[in-house]
Amino acid sequence: MCHVGFIMGKAKLAPLPNHTVPRLELCAAVLAVDVAELIVQELDYKPDSLKFYTDSKVVLGYICNVTRRFYLYVSNRVQKIRKYTLPEQWHYVPTSLNPADVATRSVPAARLAETIWLTGPTFLQHPESSHTPEEATFDLIHPESDVEVRSLITSCTKLKTTLGSHRFERFSTWKSLVRATASLIHITQSFKHKESCRGWHHCAQPLPADLWAQAKAVIIGCVQREAYQAEFTCLEKGKEIPRNSPLRKLNPVLEHGLLTIGGRLEHATLSTTEKHPLIIPGRSHIATLLTKHFHERVKHQGRLFTEASIRTEGFWIIGAKRCINSNLRKCVICTKLRGKTAEQIMGDLPADRVSTEPPFTNVGLDVFGPWDVSTRRTRGGHANSKRWAVIFTCLSVRAVHIELIESMDSSSFINALRRFIALRGPVKQIRSDCGTNFKGACKELKMLMDSTGEPSVSRYLSGEGSTWTFNPPHSSHMGGAWERMIGISRRILDSMLSQVAPSHLTHEVLSTFMAEVCAIINARPLAPISNDPESPYLLTPAMILTQKTSIPNPPPGSFESADLYRQQWKRVQHLANMFWERWRREYLATLQTRSKWQESRPNIKEGDLVLLKDNQVKRNEWPMALVTKAIPGTDGKVRKLELRVTKGGSAKTFLRPIVEVILLMSP
Repeated sequence: MCHVGFIMGKAKLAPLPNHTVPRLELCAAVLAVDVAELIVQELDYKPDSLKFYTDSKVVLGYICNVTRRFYLYVSNRVQKIRKYTLPEQWHYVPTSLNPADVATRSVPAARLAETIWLTGPTFLQHPESSHTPEEATFDLIHPESDVEVRSLITSCTKLKTTLGSHRFERFSTWKSLVRATASLIHITQSFKHKESCRGWHHCAQPLPADLWAQAKAVIIGCVQREAYQAEFTCLEKGKEIPRNSPLRKLNPVLEHGLLTIGGRLEHATLSTTEKHPLIIPGRSHIATLLTKHFHERVKHQGRLFTEASIRTEGFWIIGAKRCINSNLRKCVICTKLRGKTAEQIMGDLPADRVSTEPPFTNVGLDVFGPWDVSTRRTRGGHANSKRWAVIFTCLSVRAVHIELIESMDSSSFINALRRFIALRGPVKQIRSDCGTNFKGACKELKMLMDSTGEPSVSRYLSGEGSTWTFNPPHSSHMGGAWERMIGISRRILDSMLSQVAPSHLTHEVLSTFMAEVCAIINARPLAPISNDPESPYLLTPAMILTQKTSIPNPPPGSFESADLYRQQWKRVQHLANMFWERWRREYLATLQTRSKWQESRPNIKEGDLVLLKDNQVKRNEWPMALVTKAIPGTDGKVRKLELRVTKGGSAKTFLRPIVEVILLMSP
């Protein structure tokens, strides 16, 4: 006789986040386990067995699963169910016979007694059929498409008898590699000998010295066996190493399973490590780590210091010179301390240097000085003031013009520029450095600069178009055409001033000296002096400026006064044509060769890290800068850079030539 009674029922609402039906069914199974546990605790006697029923075969597959893994949500709930029940206690019941479905449907109270909510399914009243009518084996339903089941991953491993030196490439320093290897040896020993440290752990205590030595032996032995397997085989069998072996001259021997140099210093009064150093393959990553380690130990000295330190510690790197030099070239600190500034092949001459336009159409200018001049006499002596000179250099015929100025401001420079233009005519192209007086004059004369830093062509005083090009700061080599003339002017002027007492040097005297300096410079030959008797005249800038040099004698015969004026233009034109013909034939040929910077170098790119040269501080204090923009020339070569320097929390941008930077690192 079997009696079925209602003890307790419980239902829950589905949570607000929409869960899938299998998840809701699994939560119902967890609720069934909680209710069963509560009833067992409240009853006075313990039941012989508990049976659980669910109408979800998916949940039954989750509970009975022993082959696959679930994601966290299902895994936690299946684990709770398996903690209090066994898979054999769970059975399937059809939905029509499941009393729990009554709680999920609206049933009037008058009809509740007619449902199976209080009486249960009919098969419970027959003890001989304690199981459901549909008995089945509960496996996972479509595990490959079920989102709750983790993907099945098959891993294939290949056992290796050697450690593999490719693993060492993950380390950037020799110390970190030895420390990691020593820690692994310590962990393996803790598994074998059951020491105080057990299992996988990070030991906070310092490792003993013998572990460090053992780690070094493991590392070097692994590298040696990969590089010199044939030599190991011959030595282990007692044979001679092959004749083509790179180690034959070193007479290698095996000591404690490692290749060492036999050599000829057995009877020398040296330590064992120095007489029989360990052989390190020069092209291995270990050789690079050892080189960096001992290079830092000798405080970034040269190759000889580094190699001596390596030999003293008992290591012999094959091809040490090549290996050490290669690593020293990549050392950033050595580059900061002793690296050379960047270079690029000398660029082609601009068009204004090789054009046959009238003199002083394209000019380069600069200011030099000052000199103390006596302005007036006083009772105590002489009142002095300073004078500077502005030199204008014609970029094509190499003539010079010098004007004196009383101050270094823009107003004084503009007056000198006006005097120059009044004497020499309008100017098409002006080149100079980034002097503040030059930039101020450029703005006042409405020759403004655009956002790219290059000057734009604008209306000049007389309405003539003119261009003003500013060289980058700290790039005096880009203005060599006028810097050279300044040097010559200083030497000539020093010779003149040595003959005049300082108290007698007045503005008038200095102005006269400057005019004579111009005459001397303009009379210099532009091309080598020829020994040809048919060409007795020198090619000088004064030849085209004054038109008094190289004027041919008039042809014999009588000339009328009308012919003198009618034919005068022919003589002037003949002189000009002769100058430009010789200028192209004799002078331009001298500009073909590159006196320096003769090799093309790789361009410095945007994002490179450079060291910015600063002659006002020591080299150790030079700031590092990031290249934000590389400005290529017409030939595609970069000679100007835009740099960003961060110092004191603020960033500044500079425009510099490449000869002012040292390349440290490229991304």
